Amino acid sequence: MAEAADTGRVTILGRIKEKLIERKEDWAREGRLLTGTHAAPEQRLPPGQRLVRDWPVLDLGVQPDVPLAGFRLDLDGAVERKQSLSWEAFLALPQVESASDIHCVTQWSRYDNHWKGVAVRTLLERAQPKPEAAHVVFHAHDGYTTNVRLDQFDQPDVFLVHQWEGKPIPRQHGGPLRVLIPRLYFWKSAKWIRRIEFVTADRPGFWEVRGYHNNADPWLEERYS
Repeated sequence: MAEAADTGRVTILGRIKEKLIERKEDWAREGRLLTGTHAAPEQRLPPGQRLVRDWPVLDLGVQPDVPLAGFRLDLDGAVERKQSLSWEAFLALPQVESASDIHCVTQWSRYDNHWKGVAVRTLLERAQPKPEAAHVVFHAHDGYTTNVRLDQFDQPDVFLVHQWEGKPIPRQHGGPLRVLIPRLYFWKSAKWIRRIEFVTADRPGFWEVRGYHNNADPWLEERYS
């Protein structure tokens, strides 16, 4: 009886996930929220965005539970030195506090978020991407992937963060660890990060193959491809 109930729950969750994906694919086809305007980053609020005070929860209906005891962060692919870090090893790296705005493709922005984590450049120093590495693919615990150029990843304001506003990042927002790339729409800042793969050729991720822009610059309003 319990097995039947679990199967039904999985089926319902699967249908919810499919509906969410279909709706967002429709948004891409329709060009939903596009204003057709561009702005320089000096304009703090990108075109078409609205400010919020909360942090909306957006996911595909699955929020993986990642126990810290078994946590691993892998950096591999086109690198000189592959890395596989436990949670303790990750926390032993230099920790940095930062503040940044975030911008979601669903039109909300939130100012002055305070984070704690590890600068990506610290990780790049350890892994040493090979000269032919030009792109990065993020792999999450829920199977989600997204991609950025290596030069977008290799920036001083890009971090892997585990704290927000002085507390561990909640599970619904990607805890225990998520990517933070504040210059791009927030779907590029993968939640529940498990693996960072360095590749020689671009490999569009989950939303990028479903009609979303490969570059995702909020000030150029690169919501959709």
